[in-house]
Amino acid sequence: MTIKHIGKTILCVLLESQVKRLRKRHEIKIVAVIGSVGKTSTKLAIAKMLNHSQPVIYQDGNYNDRLTVPLVLFGRTEPSIFNVLAWFKILLANERAIRSQYPYKIAVLELGTDGPGQLVAFEYLHPDITVVTSIAAEHMEYFGTLNAVAEEELVPLGFSKQALLNVDDIPHKYLPDINYLSYGSKEQATYWLSKREQTNLQGQELVINDGDESLVLQTVLLGMQGAKAVMAAAVVGKQLGYSDESITAGIAQVTPVAGRSQVLPGLNQSLLIDDTYNASPIAVRAALEVLYSVEAPQRIAILGTMNELGTISNDEHIAIGAYCDSTKLDLVVTIGDVAEEYLAPAAQKAGCTVMSFTSPYEAGAYVRDQLKPGAVVLAKGSQNGVFSEEALKFLLQNPADKSKLVRQSAHWLGIKKSQFPENVPAP
Repeated sequence: MTIKHIGKTILCVLLESQVKRLRKRHEIKIVAVIGSVGKTSTKLAIAKMLNHSQPVIYQDGNYNDRLTVPLVLFGRTEPSIFNVLAWFKILLANERAIRSQYPYKIAVLELGTDGPGQLVAFEYLHPDITVVTSIAAEHMEYFGTLNAVAEEELVPLGFSKQALLNVDDIPHKYLPDINYLSYGSKEQATYWLSKREQTNLQGQELVINDGDESLVLQTVLLGMQGAKAVMAAAVVGKQLGYSDESITAGIAQVTPVAGRSQVLPGLNQSLLIDDTYNASPIAVRAALEVLYSVEAPQRIAILGTMNELGTISNDEHIAIGAYCDSTKLDLVVTIGDVAEEYLAPAAQKAGCTVMSFTSPYEAGAYVRDQLKPGAVVLAKGSQNGVFSEEALKFLLQNPADKSKLVRQSAHWLGIKKSQFPENVPAP
């Protein structure tokens, strides 16, 4: 066991103790969001909707492991694990916060896992509502099977007061044998989507039905994945006693964030669908469906390798290639070796025109030269070895919009430069 691991464990125990005492002293409801895909978008939709009516504490990014989740409740940022002074100051400030007036009644937390046995560490939270967004392939080099993923992701339901499940994206055999509420596109769900109308890339109207009444919502989030995030937020609002008027007004405040179906203006009057934060099979299909639904003279999909799929990686890349519809795509551009070897040939077999690159910079430069007026471009891919957001830099109408892309800190730009030293464009 390394010094770093020992230090992290000690910090986790101290921070968790502080969270317990914070909740004992103050009345705080906790909404937890778990699942293989869609956690962050769903967390933000819930938090922003709830926050419209009363103060809610949450974190915009991905503080979702054992060390960072407690920081969210105290509104702290994570310093280096070796910065002893910074951690001492955080612990001291947390003690003051415990004894002071706490300004929040609700905390919305994302709980993540990279492998078996991790989510049980969050039992101390005892969430009031836990939302499960999906059970799908994730971190398969550690989980190995979908059964193992499901077993891990459903652990928090054992220590949550109430469960809300997206039954569209959870295979039926994994639905737990407990009382739970559900949401989805079919009438079998407790709350089901009886109507969805999308207006190109301007947003969509949703009608949610619970059998007794309907709730009409307008949202700028795109596609079925956006609709599901909004549904989760609306149902959580209802369970927490929010009025339909508050929910409707709150949903109107929910906007896309960097790397998650964010629409940006591109060169030559094009539109760019920035969905570059990460990629998994279910998320790539959902992103392609958004692109397919758009009326445009040219549709281009930039698809990067999907990392962390383990032994199912090759088959899943082939399946995504086969999912590429030649009647709705004018060009498919891949980034990364695995996408080139498996996704690209399958897309070609499906009738698509395909070009493959090892670098996002090469891919972006190529797409820039192919853009027709009014084109719509989707960018989707994983992180290391892909970084498809970098391809979008070549396509932005306003170069300053690169600040709206994911992973633009000095830290991340340094990593990208080390992985693609010959292809990093001049600032």
